[in-house]
Amino acid sequence: MENSPEKNPDVVLIGAGIMSATLGVLLKQLDPNLTIVIFETLDVAAAESSDAWNNAGTGHSAFCELNYTPELEDGTIEIKKAVKIAESFEVSKEFWTYLIQQNFITLPPSFIRPIPHMSFVWGEKNVEFLRKRFEALTTCHLFKGMKYTEDKALLSEWIPLVMEGRDPQEKVAATRMDIGTDVNFGALTRCMFDHLKKQEGVALHFSRQVRDLEKDDDGAWKLNVKNTITSERRKLKAKFVFIGAGGGSLPLLIKSEIPEGKGFGGFPVSGQWLRCVNREVIEKHEAKVYGKASVGAPPMSVPHLDTRMIDGKKELLFGPYAGFSTKFLKHGSFMDLPLSIKMNNIMPMLSAGVKNIPLTKYLIDQVRQSPEDRLAALREYLPAARLEDWELEIAGQRVQVIKKDEKEGGVLEFGTEVVSAADGSIAALLGASPGASTAVSIMIDLLKRCFKDKVDTREWQGKLKQMIPSYGRSLAKDAQLCREIRAYTSEVLGLQFVPAHADEIA
Repeated sequence: MENSPEKNPDVVLIGAGIMSATLGVLLKQLDPNLTIVIFETLDVAAAESSDAWNNAGTGHSAFCELNYTPELEDGTIEIKKAVKIAESFEVSKEFWTYLIQQNFITLPPSFIRPIPHMSFVWGEKNVEFLRKRFEALTTCHLFKGMKYTEDKALLSEWIPLVMEGRDPQEKVAATRMDIGTDVNFGALTRCMFDHLKKQEGVALHFSRQVRDLEKDDDGAWKLNVKNTITSERRKLKAKFVFIGAGGGSLPLLIKSEIPEGKGFGGFPVSGQWLRCVNREVIEKHEAKVYGKASVGAPPMSVPHLDTRMIDGKKELLFGPYAGFSTKFLKHGSFMDLPLSIKMNNIMPMLSAGVKNIPLTKYLIDQVRQSPEDRLAALREYLPAARLEDWELEIAGQRVQVIKKDEKEGGVLEFGTEVVSAADGSIAALLGASPGASTAVSIMIDLLKRCFKDKVDTREWQGKLKQMIPSYGRSLAKDAQLCREIRAYTSEVLGLQFVPAHADEIA
């Protein structure tokens, strides 16, 4: 749909995923006069990383993801990353609440719903880790209400399928957060774009691929855009460009030739799910249950048994199983990886490769897995699982960031990273997890980098506080503020609110 004749818009957003949708809505609220054009290669919004079937995790809030709380050499549990992610998710809920209250978006009831977030481990060493993690996390009010148990009878009530057929002598433990959520980011993204494209000065173009971009002498960016259906080309200029194209961001960042983008590379990791097709089994499980990752596994491959609501229907997934592909997107090209290798990033990529031999071995093992191998992995979580109850489903592509490092040559990063030009005229989002769940915080950080002169104005500050009531304050440091915000967003979003004193060991 094209509802703007603007040839030289103020803003171009590349990619119609959750990041571009969030940034577009934020900018249009902060400055209604901005003209914005969005280009998406596919014929629908949120068809790649933001889609529910492609997304490796929904509603990331660090309640159950064990890779966000590493055990340090001295045996203590580091919780800084988990606290940051939990706080960021609360900020996202504030923004969604604002959009709903303003009637900007009309979401299906299943867009966000409460569901317990659980961590489940077995073996004495892992049980000890989980107990220490519980004790460390519950010192922070963001995690108050978390429950811990080693009681098999209670676990059989919480997760009957996980306990059914399990060795009664096996030592097991779990944590549970009842205020966990399941979020359909595909539905959310499409609703946000439905709102955006109705705004004056906004154009949303599908089946459009940004082929090239370069900076003009006047500081604006010249873009070359191809219609993937008719092969027609279009050229335009924009004052600001956001590259939010998932795995497709890295090639465009490289083409921009900004100094800040030099030395970045990408390592693609593909994914697969086992999808339950037995409705009786699906109905017996109601939780997101995360375990510990295998040695060498990337964070997106942390195994989990995941109840989701997709297209109004309850689904049960297990995985993801990692794999390797040279594509940067699910609908990308096998030449994506080879074409991304340049003189300024080849050494960081080689260095990172040498340092991550266990990851390479892990991916090779995953690619070689048979259906029986995948069933064996599933049976670690569901001992009574049957192969005929599960089908293989292809998940999305993730491109893990490789960045230049002065000491180590190159390092493989497993988070998200915003790369922006010094003048703030262009920014790209690289990486994967936790991604969508923290989109609002990531985009606010981008605004501070790229719209420095406007963010500190009274007008923008007031609007940001209207959209995000906690803006400028720390939910991680202010327990009373956190309780108030959670109560407020829970009421609007139809979620369960658990008082902060409810944590316990069962």
